[in-house]
Amino acid sequence: MWRRGFNQSALLGREIASATGASLLVDGLVRRKATPMLGGLGRAARMRALSGAIAVNPARAARIKGKQVLLVDDVLTSGSTSETCVKALKRAGAAKVQIACFARVLDEALDLV
Repeated sequence: MWRRGFNQSALLGREIASATGASLLVDGLVRRKATPMLGGLGRAARMRALSGAIAVNPARAARIKGKQVLLVDDVLTSGSTSETCVKALKRAGAAKVQIACFARVLDEALDLV
């Protein structure tokens, strides 16, 4: 959002919600601290960078507790960001979290970085 000026995952989520009739919550997660650019980092470095960075928005916690959540991720690279988000959602009481990703970086491509 900060770099591009728009949130591509939110745009994808809006389309999914419209097509399925599900409710959309684009601010259910918040970034509690700045993180470095994750491009070029391996999985372990990404996890370290994300440690403590993502949490459930306290103002939205009641909408997450006990719910089935579809986490929309535009590009899944190592899975670190999605894993961090899933953990935060589960800690907040989400009954089930599934991930919809629209592009996946293959492990072979990560080896080239």
